Amino acid sequence: MRPADLLRFSLRALLRQRFRTVMQLLAMSIGVLAVVVLTGIGEGGRRYINQEFAIMGKDILAMLPGRKETTGGMPPMTGEGARPITLDDVDSLLRIPGVEQVSAVVAGNSRVVYGSRNRSAPVLGADHLFFQIRQLQLSRGQGLPDIPRTQASPVCVIGNTLRQELFANQPALGQWLRVDHYRCRVIGILAERGVGMGMDFSESLLLPVASAMQLYNTEGVFRVMIDVRHPAEMPRIIRAAEQLMQQRHDGHLDVTLMTPDSLLQALDNILGVITLAIAGIAAISLIVAGVLVMNMTLISVTQRTAEISLLKALGASAREVRQIFILEAMLLSLAGAVLGVLLANLLLWFGRQQLPAVPLFAPWWATLAAVAMAALCGLLFAWLPASKAARLPPVAALLQQRGK
Repeated sequence: MRPADLLRFSLRALLRQRFRTVMQLLAMSIGVLAVVVLTGIGEGGRRYINQEFAIMGKDILAMLPGRKETTGGMPPMTGEGARPITLDDVDSLLRIPGVEQVSAVVAGNSRVVYGSRNRSAPVLGADHLFFQIRQLQLSRGQGLPDIPRTQASPVCVIGNTLRQELFANQPALGQWLRVDHYRCRVIGILAERGVGMGMDFSESLLLPVASAMQLYNTEGVFRVMIDVRHPAEMPRIIRAAEQLMQQRHDGHLDVTLMTPDSLLQALDNILGVITLAIAGIAAISLIVAGVLVMNMTLISVTQRTAEISLLKALGASAREVRQIFILEAMLLSLAGAVLGVLLANLLLWFGRQQLPAVPLFAPWWATLAAVAMAALCGLLFAWLPASKAARLPPVAALLQQRGK
């Protein structure tokens, strides 16, 4: 049988058995869709974090209270340590050669009240340098004042979402808010920026760092952002900062310094493993689809006993009969894989419309692997039924006809 004849014969057989064809197409397409979509979500999350760290730049060093003694894991993210980092510690970092500027951050969550409206919002204590380091833009008003870090001031900058929820269409600049027991006047409104490093600045309220320390009754900061003059000096500045903090903290090295690259690499490794694990879990659906292919092919072999035996009686070899059933399974698997890829990319496109900040794109290797695995499942799980069909004797058709 010529390859063109074999292809036409298989296509006609698939069109005759519409139910089996549709079921196998759906099974394979759902399996491939699961692999591509879940991998795309994992990869999108990884790219999103890469973008967020790129905003910080390679010349920013972060210092947190607490010490991570082991290597290869995530640094402490809570900002808690045995001894806090004080504002005096922050100012002392400016004595290190190569340090351009430093910014202290205090973090908390409080209820913000204006008139009869109130809501819970993230509150950041920061300084005017924080806006430059985190590349925060203002849509109206001005940023936090350039005052000493130890000086409190009853002013604040709010995000646009928080402004809408508290003021609606009323003007916000110059209005007074109550943050727990503290009162502050709105002097600026942040431009839309979205979520960054786990913080949605559009919902946040920013106070001078000393005001936030009074609000939360703390002497320590959540973290320190250190702006380095040249990224090549990072290792030297890290060693100098650790020595300085050790001297100031009675010989105890109880702070962790990390670069965006180091934190990004740790997060990237974790997210890479999670993405592969998600893809592996989703690939189980392809194995289930392969089992369905085998079962449906076995049913097809039983139903087409007369056809198979007649083909063999007319001179078709066992190899050609096997090729017929394997080709049918492969055609269905590949068609289902293509359909699954198209549907998956449609879902990812819809996700990008809903979450434009997250690049939900399936990596090429995931799409290729899903299609290849679908074809492999079709081949492997169709081999047993195809071999059973190839072993049928030509006389089976005559016996079946006589039985009728």
